[in-house]
Amino acid sequence: MDSVAPFDLSQHRVCVIMNPGSGDKDPDAFARRVEDALRPVAARFRLRRLGRGDDIAQATRDALAEGYDVIGAAGGDGTLSAVASVLAGSDAIMALLPGGTFNYFARDLGVGEDLDAALRTLTDARVARIDVGQINDLVFLNNISLGAYPHILKTRESIYRRWGRSRIAAYWSVLVALRRLRRPMHLTAHVDGQDRDFTTALLFAARSAYQLECFGLDGARAVRQGKFAVLIAKARQPLPLLRSALRLAFGFSAKDSDFDLIEADSLTITTRKHQLVAHDGEKTVMDSPFRLRVLRGGLKVLLPAPQQGRQ
Repeated sequence: MDSVAPFDLSQHRVCVIMNPGSGDKDPDAFARRVEDALRPVAARFRLRRLGRGDDIAQATRDALAEGYDVIGAAGGDGTLSAVASVLAGSDAIMALLPGGTFNYFARDLGVGEDLDAALRTLTDARVARIDVGQINDLVFLNNISLGAYPHILKTRESIYRRWGRSRIAAYWSVLVALRRLRRPMHLTAHVDGQDRDFTTALLFAARSAYQLECFGLDGARAVRQGKFAVLIAKARQPLPLLRSALRLAFGFSAKDSDFDLIEADSLTITTRKHQLVAHDGEKTVMDSPFRLRVLRGGLKVLLPAPQQGRQ
């Protein structure tokens, strides 16, 4: 149940897990702003800046073991998702400090897309329990996908390592990944006791209404009702899928002609034994079948107090 009482940080021990590599922020300036805002008002405060290769989930478990009861996640949606995967189902409270490129999760919850808005939230907040998604044993916040998109992420990483991060490199990675796409997936969606078979290049299961609305896609209402919006591309080959991607990139809705939509709070996807799964911008090889369910009230977070945002 959501709390209506103001949240008093002076009664809590706060540890912020910061991923300096997220987004294009100045990590030193970002860290100073967090320290200056939170250290004076928390009962106990620690800022842990991760190094290259550090495990975000392990850093979160360490913070809990050290007695911190409010865990701040400072970074992009991948960082927030890794912290949430540890906190889900516990009594610990998550604080959102968006520092990535898109920050869909924080924006969806009304926390804001920049650090200043998030820090104002933390100093005048309420505690709420929110729903999160789960695929097999993995918790996610915004979306998971199978098919083309995980391979786009994999291709993008290799291009970034060679040419550096840029929008041109990101767009080029899409073209390269789709050019390499040879075969569509054959999958079965088990929903409400019925099986539906698909041959597709992309499956996208969303838990972010804000993200769906940004792309002009159907399903936002279902997400707000506590369900998944599962979009399955009708395209089976690279060229039609690329056309869909370009329509989305230029702000044209692709919902009706390009995707089948399934709305459900639980379903099972069966495909070939192993698949590369993208989840909140990260990727993991997982075994089929893929069991998706909504964890009702699975995560405690700090949201804007009623007078600031959502009631």
